[in-house]
Amino acid sequence: MNSLKEQIREIEKEEIIRALKECDWVMARAARKLGITERMIGYKVKKYGIRKEEG
Repeated sequence: MNSLKEQIREIEKEEIIRALKECDWVMARAARKLGITERMIGYKVKKYGIRKEEG
């Protein structure tokens, strides 16, 4: 069983990917949808290694 921290990371990553797909991979729009800054989504995308191919 994954730790709570790992589960939260996975949920966060999935939500970011979902928002990016819904916003045609425009990070500014996805960030607004998630209620975070463009800088924060950029950081998270890099942190989780999210690439458009995942969508």
